[in-house]
Amino acid sequence: MRILIIEDDRSLAETLRFQLEHNNFKADVCHDGEEDLYLIEQQAHDIVLLDRMLPSLDGISVLKIAREKNIPTPIIFVTALGALNDKIAGLDCGADDYLVKPFDFEELLARIRSILRRPPRWEGQKPLKVGDISYDSQQNKLFCGSLSCSLSAREGALLAFFLRNPGQTIPRASLLSKIWGPDAAVEDGNLDNYVYFLRRRLKSVNSSLQLKTVRGVGYFLEVPPYV
Repeated sequence: MRILIIEDDRSLAETLRFQLEHNNFKADVCHDGEEDLYLIEQQAHDIVLLDRMLPSLDGISVLKIAREKNIPTPIIFVTALGALNDKIAGLDCGADDYLVKPFDFEELLARIRSILRRPPRWEGQKPLKVGDISYDSQQNKLFCGSLSCSLSAREGALLAFFLRNPGQTIPRASLLSKIWGPDAAVEDGNLDNYVYFLRRRLKSVNSSLQLKTVRGVGYFLEVPPYV
């Protein structure tokens, strides 16, 4: 389980990192709003702890942009802004929880555990639809018109990740971290194999969508404008 700490107070950020890692989480730290947004967009973390007062880009703006891009990663505001209006504003713009500083670390752990018990936003809902295809995560089936095919669990997870980020170049490291886990001993060739499998699946249902390679970077799902 990997957590991103977005906090400009470097001392507090390192304290949180130490405490989380002591409780068997992996933790990354960032201190700047614009860089934080880039990391959130990679979707390599399971939860984000987000401060509101940040340099370059404030926490509310970071959260709004992330949600406008349909990034489903759970985000907890951890901030000194504790007025009722501040809490309402944070929750209304897409935060999953709101914790006011100073706080007891055990309470933060309890809130993290509560979020981890929830199903991911995209599971248990309607099939994901992009262009001429839809993917049903409950059946692990890909549909295009009257054609369909079954996917393996890992193929389905990888396809769902691309469908939630159409047209966005996703770095190889982000795909490996999200689909196999940040600490998994997996070779780059495994990712290439699964992208090849997905290309065959898309072709088998006559979809016009294509998985394109960005050399030296990663992959993106190309959706023709006329679909």
